[in-house]
Amino acid sequence: MRTGVIAKKMGMTRLFKDDGRHVPVTVLALENLQVVAVREADRDGYTAVQLGAGSAKAKNVAKPQRGHFGKAEVEPKAKVAEFPVSEDALLEVGATISADHYVAGQIVDIQGVTQGKGFAGGMKRWGFGGLRATHGVSVSHRSLGSTGQRQDPGKVFKNKKMAGQMGNKNRTQQNLEIVSTDVERGLIFVKGSVPGSKGGWLLVKDSVKVARHADAPYPAGLNQVANNNTAAETPAEDTSAVEATEGQEG
Repeated sequence: MRTGVIAKKMGMTRLFKDDGRHVPVTVLALENLQVVAVREADRDGYTAVQLGAGSAKAKNVAKPQRGHFGKAEVEPKAKVAEFPVSEDALLEVGATISADHYVAGQIVDIQGVTQGKGFAGGMKRWGFGGLRATHGVSVSHRSLGSTGQRQDPGKVFKNKKMAGQMGNKNRTQQNLEIVSTDVERGLIFVKGSVPGSKGGWLLVKDSVKVARHADAPYPAGLNQVANNNTAAETPAEDTSAVEATEGQEG
């Protein structure tokens, strides 16, 4: 079992396939996703990876949290979450996870807080039919109707579907397909809709019902920043050598 990721919901769009068909997708962004801490079995009793995403101003972070981020030598994060992993899937503190942690065609589960709808009645919240439009019914056309029983038991049972707060619940949507990824921009395109509103944080994990994709990197898809910088420096050195040669010839 490998770690999941913390992603920010950017909104929805569509992608076109080669045959002209379009697929509605939700765009998820990985913003500076780093490993903040590691939980080990001999020390903590379990194995997990703690990730942090986004950035927060130091003045808005409590002193204990500032010390926690300082120990990991990472900048303060806006969102922190912990993912249980196998012992062979532990990562180094400070490592950065990129969008190629997932591959096209992989099935994932996404957890987030649904959009809050405020206080809603039974018809909107649960789809009740309401009372009759005429024949003695006045004022209370959209009411719930009877909610209790007779003298015995003489109470309303718990979990009765009634008016109340709608939305703003922690929900997990399972078996969503990864359509494609953009490693350079740190974007993941998921087919269909996901819980939450724009700008909200989501937890993306490998599906619990579908086996992990064969091409998915293990233990994680890490951002090879150092290798990219080294590769970028080599052509610059060659160019300077060529310019020096041209100057001698002139």
